[in-house]
Amino acid sequence: MAGSADQQSASLRYQPGRDSRWLLFRPWIALPRILHLIWALLGLMLSLLIRGNSKDPEVQRKLARTLLRTLTNLGPCFIKVGQALSTRPDLIRRDWLEELTRLQDDLPAFDHAVALATIQEELGAPVEQLFEQFPDQPMAAASLGQVYRARLHGQHWVAVKVQRPNLAFILRRDMVLIRSLAVLTAPFLPLNLGFGLGEIIDEFGRSLFEEIDYEREAANAERFAGLFADNPAVTIPRVERMLTSRRVLTTSWIHGTKLRDRQELRAQRLDPSALIRTGVISGLQQLLEFGYFHADPHPGNLFALSGRTGELGHVAYVDFGMMDSISDTDRLTLTGAVVHLINREFEALARDFQQLGFLLPHADLAPIVPALEEVLGGSLGDSVGSFNFKAITDRFSELMYDYPFRVPARFALIIRAVVSQEGLALRLDPDFRIIAVAYPYVAKRLLAGDTREMREKLLEVIFDQEGQLRIERLESLLQVVGDSGTSPGLELIPVAGAGLKLLLGKDGSDLRRRLLLTLIKDDRLSTSDLRALGSMLGRTFAPVKMAETMLQRLNPLAAA
Repeated sequence: MAGSADQQSASLRYQPGRDSRWLLFRPWIALPRILHLIWALLGLMLSLLIRGNSKDPEVQRKLARTLLRTLTNLGPCFIKVGQALSTRPDLIRRDWLEELTRLQDDLPAFDHAVALATIQEELGAPVEQLFEQFPDQPMAAASLGQVYRARLHGQHWVAVKVQRPNLAFILRRDMVLIRSLAVLTAPFLPLNLGFGLGEIIDEFGRSLFEEIDYEREAANAERFAGLFADNPAVTIPRVERMLTSRRVLTTSWIHGTKLRDRQELRAQRLDPSALIRTGVISGLQQLLEFGYFHADPHPGNLFALSGRTGELGHVAYVDFGMMDSISDTDRLTLTGAVVHLINREFEALARDFQQLGFLLPHADLAPIVPALEEVLGGSLGDSVGSFNFKAITDRFSELMYDYPFRVPARFALIIRAVVSQEGLALRLDPDFRIIAVAYPYVAKRLLAGDTREMREKLLEVIFDQEGQLRIERLESLLQVVGDSGTSPGLELIPVAGAGLKLLLGKDGSDLRRRLLLTLIKDDRLSTSDLRALGSMLGRTFAPVKMAETMLQRLNPLAAA
């Protein structure tokens, strides 16, 4: 019995070496699948080459349906690729996106009788005993399972997710073939990923196999819910543990509108901009505060709810199969990288890339720093708001080909999450710039100094290597915070309070000492530095300006 359990557990783990050997000795499985893949992908490529430049809308609709049909027929691994593309309106034609979004939760359902048999096998009883009401067909079908809306006995509505049959076998077979194809074609690709292409495929495979263990997903959902327990803007469905197993997951039902169409949200009297802000800030919290993040935030996994908390709309996350963690060291380095990027400190940014593993430890940074300045500095333009990841990726492929950059495997899901998040936001607001929300968030955290690591990073940012105060950097941080949000200056009040609390409190001893050292030179108080600091604070926190801001906070109509 224990041996059977161990075998079942092993079948749910992605092991590329073992899986390759497994498929190698089963040519009757591998060869038909290889022929199917070649036939389907060649047919798709020919269709795109022949008709891809057509101006006829009907031709483009047919191409989009061909793409959808091909990915759907090829199965879960390829559907996941299509889901990633469906979040990128900057990469994929708008008239194709409507078809590709169907990959999120509008796929062909599998046999209802098979789903009922799976529930009975996994939970030990038929649905008639487990639920007061259970429908005859699913509400949605996705790549790995389908979801039913059922009612518990005398209780609330729940979502019951049932896994597709034979899924471990399908994923195992296709991941071996995808990895083999990627490794064989890597030398011919016009993108230098360093050592990482096979490792990135392995990271994708690992996450897919974790997704098909619904008991793991239930634990992920509960952990994620704990992180946002005090945040009214973010909702996580509650797991029904007694009705959850490896292939069946039951959670509370989310009544909301999917984050995929701006007009649909407007029709529900929901504010797309407020919802985007919540999605981006919660994503930043996951990456830079919690170190635990939802790696698949596509529109099918995010719902808009009614209500609003300040400038934040209310959002619900679902589907916690693809989650990942980021180390404390990487979190702190990423936070610093955002600041270095905005401050155009490209030498420090190059060192950040080195520490994160995008550059080898012994790489010569001298020729890389000017290249970073050219690529990323140009993408920044004249303001933070002009920055977007599409502008970077268009140029970064050349940079990675010409310089010793690589993509660390551990960042594959982080990049996927950030790109998906920006793609979702661009879908709802084409003018959205993720860094315009990210930088004020980082600036507020730095100025508040609410953790030891943030206090250390704040000291690094506002003091130079000689220990001198960089007043322009401090003013820049305050200006970014003051200009953020829909009401300029409003965000400065809580930040100023947190900063003052830090400066006067026990956690601010290092900051006080560094300030004294920079203001006292040759045993004398440096009046020029003191005047510059006072002048900057006067400009930022002018009494009239603060009074107007306070009045607006107390009564928004008064400032109108």
